[in-house]
Amino acid sequence: MKTTETPAPLPAESGATVSKIDVAPPKPPARKKEGGVLNVFSHGMLILWAIMVVMPLLWAVMTSFKDDSSIFGSPWSLPDKLHFDNWSRAWTQANMGDYFLNTILVVGGSLIGTLVLGSMAAYVLARFDFPGNRFIYYLFVGGMSFPIMLALVPLFYVVNNMGLLNTIHGLILVYIAYSLPFTVFFLTAFFRTLPTSVAEAAFVDGASHTRTFFQIMLPMAKPGLISVGIFNFLGQWNQYMLPTVLNTDPDKRVLTQGLVQLAVSQGYKGDWSGLFAGLVMAMLPVLAAYIVFQRQVVAGLTAGALK
Repeated sequence: MKTTETPAPLPAESGATVSKIDVAPPKPPARKKEGGVLNVFSHGMLILWAIMVVMPLLWAVMTSFKDDSSIFGSPWSLPDKLHFDNWSRAWTQANMGDYFLNTILVVGGSLIGTLVLGSMAAYVLARFDFPGNRFIYYLFVGGMSFPIMLALVPLFYVVNNMGLLNTIHGLILVYIAYSLPFTVFFLTAFFRTLPTSVAEAAFVDGASHTRTFFQIMLPMAKPGLISVGIFNFLGQWNQYMLPTVLNTDPDKRVLTQGLVQLAVSQGYKGDWSGLFAGLVMAMLPVLAAYIVFQRQVVAGLTAGALK
């Protein structure tokens, strides 16, 4: 009976080596991208929403450079030439320049006051524990849910009794009171995300509470201040109900009141080109502010989630 002989292994000292063949492992099958249909749908909705928002703005800007016959004859076509006289007519004859100046004074003063007072109140509520802290905080939160329509009549009598009716500074104070609840609510959550070690180091070095707040904590809260400042700017710039009730002097009207007056007067005159020019004038500052500070707004909104 024959047997198969297995070859003897080569001795190690002979120097012969057995080569090994490296076989690459099989590649796993490519997985189908998860959420592909959902991403396509969400991006499609975002594109549709962008078109719905941008197209009316572009159409209003384009119409502001047309004459009245072109507005009604070919509303979707480009203007034959740029009629800059529409803007000058709206600025001078419709008193949009005066309304613009009054709005800058009111919104500028109220915005500065809101950010200063709101940041100080939010810092104290976020950093210090004292009796009544939660009660004061929830008072500000409750102020956000209080409808302004219910406060118009008593607010009118209060402002009138204080001698602030039909005044710029009276309107500034009302705007500050109207914007403080949201500002304190927003900045309180933001100040809680800031590191406490920096403030403690400042106290160890002998800095007072005032110096620590204005020179250390307030610069660190710059993204939150810009974000809440943009929101307050949009709300105060577009505010119509409060100035209509508290500011009946024609010489001290703000831009929203001027636009309504322009729409009424120009509607009877048939000066639709001047009306669109005034509309674009009121829209440009808000649009420019958001374009310039859009990154800061996003950074302020997401800072609390990232820290």
